[in-house]
Amino acid sequence: MERIVIIDSSPLIGLAIVEGLKWLPDIFGTVFLPDSVKREVLPGKAARGEKSIAHAIDAGWLSVWPEPIEAQLEIDLDAGETDCINLALSQADKALLIMDERAGRAVAKEKGLRITGTAAIIGLAKKQGLLASARDTFEVLHNSDFRISATVIKLVLDSVNE
Repeated sequence: MERIVIIDSSPLIGLAIVEGLKWLPDIFGTVFLPDSVKREVLPGKAARGEKSIAHAIDAGWLSVWPEPIEAQLEIDLDAGETDCINLALSQADKALLIMDERAGRAVAKEKGLRITGTAAIIGLAKKQGLLASARDTFEVLHNSDFRISATVIKLVLDSVNE
C-alpha cells in the first residue's frame, strides 16, 4: 500500500528556512498539501521560504491535493490544519501527517492518525545523510524564531548521536 504524506504550513516554512524542503522527496517521494495550506504560504504572504516552497511545487514533488477535501469532522483549527486532518482521515490507513502545531497534533492523535513534525524530519534527514549536522540545523531554526521544544530537539539529537 502506497503511503500518502500530507504537510501543513508550519513544517513547510520550517524546512524552507533550513533549506530542507529538498529532503522531502528523498525521504517520502511526493508530498501533498491542501490548497488552503498553499494559500497560507503562497504567493505574496511574506511567508519565510516562499520561493523554496514555490520551487518545490513547480518541481512536482510537492503537490496540491487534486480533489476536494471532504469534511470528516468540524474542528476549531485554522483552515490548513483542518484540511490536512480531514484529508488524512479520508486516507487514514495510508496517511502520514506532517504537522507541528500542538492543537492540530492532539486532534490527529486522538483520531489515530500517524503524525510527524519538523524535528523528526530533521532527524530522518540526518540519518539518511542528507545533512551534516542536525544540531546546526536546529540552531538555524532557533535563530529564525521558529520554535521547537528543547525536549523534542534533545530527543532527536540523541537519536542521531549528536
